[in-house]
Amino acid sequence: MKELNEVIRLVVLEKRDIVLSVVFGFLAGMSAVGLFASSGYLISKAALMPPLYALTVLIAFLKLFGFARALGRYAERYFSHRATFTILSNLRLSFYKKLEPHAPRVFQKYRSGDLLSRIVGDVESLQNFFLRVYYPPVVLVIIFLGTIVFTSIFSIGVATVLLVGLVLTGLLIPAWYTVKQRKLGNKVRHARGNLSTEATEFLYGFRDLKIYQQLDAKQENLQHAADAYLEEQEKDSMQMLSSHSWNTFVTLLVSWVVTGVGALLVAEGDLNGLFLAMLVMVSLTVFENAVPMAVLPSHLQDSKLASERLFSIVDGEGEDKGTLLLERGNAPEIVLSQVHYRFPGETRDVLKDVTITIPSGSKTAIVGASGSGKSTLLQLLMKFQTPVMGEVTVNGYDIQHVTEESVWQHSNVVLQENHYFYGTIRENLQLASDDSSEEEMISALEEVGLSFKLDQPVLEKGENLSGGEKQRLSIARAFLKGERLWLLDEPASSVDALNEKEIYKHLYERAKDDTLVLISHRLSGLERMDQIVVMDDGSVVEQGSYDELMKRQGYFYEMKQIENNIFS
Repeated sequence: MKELNEVIRLVVLEKRDIVLSVVFGFLAGMSAVGLFASSGYLISKAALMPPLYALTVLIAFLKLFGFARALGRYAERYFSHRATFTILSNLRLSFYKKLEPHAPRVFQKYRSGDLLSRIVGDVESLQNFFLRVYYPPVVLVIIFLGTIVFTSIFSIGVATVLLVGLVLTGLLIPAWYTVKQRKLGNKVRHARGNLSTEATEFLYGFRDLKIYQQLDAKQENLQHAADAYLEEQEKDSMQMLSSHSWNTFVTLLVSWVVTGVGALLVAEGDLNGLFLAMLVMVSLTVFENAVPMAVLPSHLQDSKLASERLFSIVDGEGEDKGTLLLERGNAPEIVLSQVHYRFPGETRDVLKDVTITIPSGSKTAIVGASGSGKSTLLQLLMKFQTPVMGEVTVNGYDIQHVTEESVWQHSNVVLQENHYFYGTIRENLQLASDDSSEEEMISALEEVGLSFKLDQPVLEKGENLSGGEKQRLSIARAFLKGERLWLLDEPASSVDALNEKEIYKHLYERAKDDTLVLISHRLSGLERMDQIVVMDDGSVVEQGSYDELMKRQGYFYEMKQIENNIFS
């Protein structure tokens, strides 16, 4: 049950609604037993044709039990479902709070379709934990014990039969099917995750599949995933139906045994015949509370697997142990000392023994061929990743001791891929600063060469913007944020040379006294940099100013000559 520890913790928080659910569930169950017991006794009593006044009290009890049953059932459903919705809300909040710090990393480990399946499907599955797993056994045991005590007043033999029925329907059969359900594993969830992944890729890649005429093959894969999911669902449903059938069979068998034992006791004079119908009706009614136990094994296994799949996303990630905050208004100094990094699950080092000093207020360009480790290095500076060896310090403090929020809050970041939200240009710019005035936003747009109106619509993922427009909008957001650390990863790779030159002019003006780190595969316009770091295959091969590297005629010089020959 360790997979459900977090879920159980959240369930226990709703003590009041849980207690009220159990109390009213017990009231509803015992009222139903009392209603049918009174009915059985009334039928037997009426057969002897007693005076009407003798039946009046029994009729009054019938009405009382009927009213109490309806009231108890309504209140039980109300409080149990309110508890469920609150638990589900707390579960989502708890999960998202754990997921949020690791959001930049989870897409490296999970495909988006599988993530969607876990976050939506598995959370929804856990809504059954309280109603179908946690709550029914408690109410079942209380009602059965109360009924057995009541029945033992009339017949120990019948009470013993009911106790045996309780053990069978409430313990042995659910335990047996729990073992069988465990053997099925989490094939349904894997199949659902695979279907979600295939569907997501099919929709996102529809245009490319059309262009390369691979639509039919992908549709076939999607159909196979759907068929596999339906097959696993069918197996799971058959298992649940089998459990329900056995539970019902034992319930009816117990009622027949109660009838037989009661008839034998009446024949031997050990039981008043007036109570036989009452005891039979009690046995039929009390086992209604055992019906939820038939589906408990399926929901228990489902909840365990859902919780395991859900929290495995964040359990494998370390907690942010940073406590220090960066000082606002100061341009930070960054030092990387003998840094090594490899992606999770890989054996190849992406960064190897990287040592770089970035002084406060300096301008540093990191250049190199594609795949040389430039963008990975930037991820370490943003604390998206953690080095496997070495140290990254900010203002003399190990970055691991600085909170992630503080690093992100005090950085102007432009990545290769940036997200654009459905809405307007204004709303996308306000991500950087809610306090920016219209004049400031328009000025930032003009500096990056955009003539957009602030109320111009932006479609999902910026589908109505070109690649260059997207990059310039991201740079405008960075301009508006106005922090003292600039982390830019190929910020103008899709921008024409004329606009790029104008953008860098305004960038250098804004970042005149700030610390700036620029990742670029272009070597033009780097003369204004204080230092240039040249990387190849994850290692630093050269460092120095533009003039120093050109005089050295090393790796950077050769790259520059190749670029000049290509674009000359």
